[in-house]
Amino acid sequence: MNKREQYIEKLKAQLDEWNAEVAKWEAKTRSAQAGMRIEYEKQLESFRRQRDHGLEQMRMVQAETGDAWIDLVRGADDAWAKMREAFEKAQSHFHK
Repeated sequence: MNKREQYIEKLKAQLDEWNAEVAKWEAKTRSAQAGMRIEYEKQLESFRRQRDHGLEQMRMVQAETGDAWIDLVRGADDAWAKMREAFEKAQSHFHK
């Protein structure tokens, strides 16, 4: 496995972990009272936006050939950092 594949696998593993937690939050949202449901949905939507951007960056890294992917790592890392922030913010709301 080359470095690009290792990098992509690391991102995918983190994403799988986050998605598993988000599935639990979605279930909690469905059973929440109206006031909390709105706040939960807001947090989920914020995370989903960041996740979509992160996935786009990851796909760009996957699509590059040769060493060109290295130039895209910064964008992917930035997207992942923002996704982590959104995840942690949402997590703080769901674990109150």
